[in-house]
Amino acid sequence: MASIQRPASSGSSEGGDPVMYERKRKRMESNRESARRSRMKKQKQLEDLTDEVSRLEGENARLAPSIKVKEEAYVEMEAANDILRAQTMELADRLRFLNSIIEIADEVGGESFEIPQIPDPLFMPWQIPHPMMATPPDMFFHGNEGLFA
Repeated sequence: MASIQRPASSGSSEGGDPVMYERKRKRMESNRESARRSRMKKQKQLEDLTDEVSRLEGENARLAPSIKVKEEAYVEMEAANDILRAQTMELADRLRFLNSIIEIADEVGGESFEIPQIPDPLFMPWQIPHPMMATPPDMFFHGNEGLFA
């Protein structure tokens, strides 16, 4: 920014205005004080940000092991779920096979059996029955308990 050049006065010895000199001195003091406050404010902001960085780095160091443990547990649970899904599919296939044997026995022997419908987990995977759910032991043997005795 360009400033206007004024002839320099040596103060009151050359007949300069003492009121103007006092105003200039006060303005310079005010500017110095403002600059000092600004520097102090910036220093405080820098210290606050440094403290925040230290706090966040500490929190990050504290959370990282917990996150790693949870990720490992998640991978283990996914593997267990994959095994359970495969077992569910295998059991569904075995049940279909056994139901087909019952249908054949029904056609040959003349006795009727009630065969429950098996939900296909591939059509609605969100409705796969939970393997830990209890099922009555005679769920698939209604009407002919003496057959497997």
